[in-house]
Amino acid sequence: MNREKSVAAYKEAVQYIPGGVNSPVRALRSVGESPLFIRRAKATRLTDVDGNRFTDFCLSWGVFILGHAHPQVNRAARQAIANGTSYGIPSLQETELAKLVNRHIPSMQKVRFVNSGTEAVMSAIRLARGFTRRTLIVKFDGCYHGHADHLLVSAGSGVAGLGESSSAGVPSGFVACTISIPFNDREAVGRLFREKGEQIAAVIVEPVPANMGVVLPHDGFLQYLRDITAQHNSLLIFDEVITGFRLSGGGAQKTFRITPDLTTVGKIVGGGFPAAAFGGRNDIMALLAPDGAVYQAGTLSGNPVAMSAGIETLRILSEEGFYENLEARANAFFPALQDVIRGKDILLNRAGSMFTLFFKADKIHSFEDVKKTDREYFARFFRFMLAHNFYISPSQFEANFLSVAHTEKELERFTKAVKMFF
Repeated sequence: MNREKSVAAYKEAVQYIPGGVNSPVRALRSVGESPLFIRRAKATRLTDVDGNRFTDFCLSWGVFILGHAHPQVNRAARQAIANGTSYGIPSLQETELAKLVNRHIPSMQKVRFVNSGTEAVMSAIRLARGFTRRTLIVKFDGCYHGHADHLLVSAGSGVAGLGESSSAGVPSGFVACTISIPFNDREAVGRLFREKGEQIAAVIVEPVPANMGVVLPHDGFLQYLRDITAQHNSLLIFDEVITGFRLSGGGAQKTFRITPDLTTVGKIVGGGFPAAAFGGRNDIMALLAPDGAVYQAGTLSGNPVAMSAGIETLRILSEEGFYENLEARANAFFPALQDVIRGKDILLNRAGSMFTLFFKADKIHSFEDVKKTDREYFARFFRFMLAHNFYISPSQFEANFLSVAHTEKELERFTKAVKMFF
């Protein structure tokens, strides 16, 4: 496979951009590859600057549930661009998308739009502290909630590759009010609440973690979090930046029938443009400026182009049978993939249309389990799949995704390529 132009592009990029990339995992260092530079994307196909075509199972980290460059979403964005790309003043699109988010996720009674998942989580946590007048935040090892200083504690995703629990440049005082404990560990949660319950403002959790690979919650674990936070007058925050509109129209909270106090969503909600949101109960959201004393603002928040793309995306997701069709596709694909890896010391974890193949693993219940996987084995797998024109998420600590654009033939080709690898 000729990659000369991508290699040359990377050599130029590193002269002007730290590491040559604007998000660390894109550098592909953990898998021993040089970055791809993409010229265009359509449906499930990425085409790089050398003309190589790849079937995409990363989908911009789960954004493109409809596939890349969906014609209806693109049309909505173009029409919005024609009317101006940013106003700094309210538009009707903001209210329309907020209504759609509320319709899909009723627990988000009021919604505030921002530009990234990091921003959404950062703001939700500030709001939780303002509402409860408490300081401590509880998160779970391996759950990644963006790169805000106080959340880079035992995070997954790209941070896991640093071999540190946090990041350089984060003063210890910034993370002193964040406690990270093992995912799926009821005893640790209970012990912490017995010791510090009156100080805990909120528990934040990815209901199905995807930033350490897909890790499934134990039966009753999410309900336990709901119960114990309610008992101690703490808030429960579901970080559904990935699972929101992915596991179902109502996200993981609909799937698991749990109602959190606050929710963050991102990725899919912007239809491929930078957008995210946080929202929750009316009484909590009432504390947000300009109504209340918890401040949050953003020049490009509620950008009309992103709002228009998000509106069209959620309208399509609302069509009858959408999620049933996606689930049927997944239910046909994953058993075939499971047959291929059976007896190979590989574990397939799947939630809806999200999945991760864990290498040299027999159980994955927590970040400690994930850290024991064979990352070099995974890197060899990534390079093999790339050489066979498949682009998967380039880290053992990440999820892969299906879209409604993936065809039966593409899924069969993927399964055959995995079989060839072994």
